[in-house]
Amino acid sequence: MQLVDIGANLGHESFHHDFDAVLQRAQAHGVGRMVVTGASRDGSEHALALAHAHPGVLWATAGVHPHHAVDYDDATDARLRELAQDPAVCAVGETGLDYNRNYSPRDVQLQVFERQLAIAAELGKPLFLHQRDAHEDFVALLRRWRDKVPAAVVHCFTDTGEALADYLALDCHIGITGWICDERRGTHLRELVREIPADRLMIETDAPYLLPRTVRPQPSHRRNEPMYLRHICEEIARDRGERVEVTAANSTATAAAFFGLPVEHPLAPHR
Repeated sequence: MQLVDIGANLGHESFHHDFDAVLQRAQAHGVGRMVVTGASRDGSEHALALAHAHPGVLWATAGVHPHHAVDYDDATDARLRELAQDPAVCAVGETGLDYNRNYSPRDVQLQVFERQLAIAAELGKPLFLHQRDAHEDFVALLRRWRDKVPAAVVHCFTDTGEALADYLALDCHIGITGWICDERRGTHLRELVREIPADRLMIETDAPYLLPRTVRPQPSHRRNEPMYLRHICEEIARDRGERVEVTAANSTATAAAFFGLPVEHPLAPHR
């Protein structure tokens, strides 16, 4: 089983002390390739440095999360354009809207989101997207730009069936995390995940966040890491009513095609 973790915040400080061991555990659990999320200017620089240090294992995204939109300036915009042209940067983002916490004013979030949409359009890069409690504004802006970018994934999808339908209608990909394992907040995803076409579904940990609540035994530190992607894949396969090998093969092939990763283990998609 070969898996791709499309969203891991491996630049997080919690990984500094055992980074190499984290990668080794991931590979021992079949997670051979990971995309390191860039969520700020500095974070994107760090993500790319990690990708350069681990070629063929790590790739990076370059973007500014809506939480940090207030820090976005012309220099940040110029630097993201430079970073996004590096072959190891496989998507623009994490970008989007977050009205749940509003760490940045909503009007600023909208402006910064659109500036990053423009970068993806001009460079022909896929989008790695974040949306929380902002669906109406998010999808309205995305509709204006969708035909200008090659591909888009709504990362860490936790929303409603209506939102899912809107994204699929825009030919977006969907990223599913361990949120699906949360009996308090994620049970609706166990139904919705069946509605995602195999060539639109990708899986991710969002490590170090969102440790799957169904992992046994639960680690005492509560840190999520890419090794748990296999557990998430097993849960998704069960909910979709398919063998885990099928879910793994399809999600890996979809991720490789979306991000332009080399197909190291060519597998025809299963249905």
